[in-house]
Amino acid sequence: MVKPGPCPGVEVRAVDEPATGRDDVLLRIDAASVCGTDRELLEWTPSAAAFGLRFPVVMGHEAAGTVIETGPDVAGLRPGDRVALESHLACGVCHPCRTGDGHNCAALGILGMHLDGVFAERVAVPERLCYPLPDGIGPEVGALLEPAGVAWHAVDRSEKAVAGGTVLVSGCGPVGLVIVQLSLLLGATTVLAVEPNPYRRRLAASLGATAVAPDTDVVDLARTATGARGGVDVAFEVSAAPGVLPVLFEAVRREGTVVTIGHPADPAEIDIAAHVNKKGVTLRGVFGRRLWDTWEHMTALVSAGRLDLSWLITHRLPLEALPDAVELLGGDAAKILLLPDEA
Repeated sequence: MVKPGPCPGVEVRAVDEPATGRDDVLLRIDAASVCGTDRELLEWTPSAAAFGLRFPVVMGHEAAGTVIETGPDVAGLRPGDRVALESHLACGVCHPCRTGDGHNCAALGILGMHLDGVFAERVAVPERLCYPLPDGIGPEVGALLEPAGVAWHAVDRSEKAVAGGTVLVSGCGPVGLVIVQLSLLLGATTVLAVEPNPYRRRLAASLGATAVAPDTDVVDLARTATGARGGVDVAFEVSAAPGVLPVLFEAVRREGTVVTIGHPADPAEIDIAAHVNKKGVTLRGVFGRRLWDTWEHMTALVSAGRLDLSWLITHRLPLEALPDAVELLGGDAAKILLLPDEA
């Protein structure tokens, strides 16, 4: 599934077998997952253009697969190994990389944007993008570790303020739903979830959140739910919807935390004096997953049976059905898998 240029749409193309470089592995894609970012790319929105894609490029950045072939300099993988893919390709030599922030590399390349991605039968990727899957985690759940890892990174960036705390999640797509899961798993006493899609509101409620529509007075809800605290301890903004941040700054308590995950199409206004200086709210952003501690934590939780991701999968479609999958994202759907062998 090829993005040919800076315009709406995607093309189904027959291409040559991917070339395997010296430090690359050739993978058979066993399962790929469709992300909200893929919708932005397909429709070619300003958010998509801001990523600076290399054209033409095979789309897709969430997947698990099986190693078919390895380059001569590959040391840690061999044919038959099962892996999930990290989507952030770090250079390894810039200041962020050398100080533990490779997910935010100064020369970052992103799978499916700057190098060919996973909406294909096979893909060649650098070995350093591969995370070996432990026994017991199959390819379908393996394909969800990349997006679920964003949720863990967000909770991590909150300094685990969810533990024993009160939480507000704005936007209950798959990442938001996993934040709800993780917050409750780590001991949150109250989780409030705001989501316009009724189906996803029901999913959030089934996890244990108090789920409401965006037309609810969210600030009043947060203050009522938290009593003397005066607001939630931490709010996660996952929706990228315009006008949401001021509401979250009001809904958190003094000295609370707001963590942003969604990428808004336009700049957002923040009242520095009222919310950051006088109220003492901490604002943190999330981009990707920490390498590789996010992956270690997520696979440990999944392997131990403490965190279930399989319930997120609502649809399985053939690879060429990407446009149909994107259409489904706005309806009764959570995670949609593209399976290259699915007829």
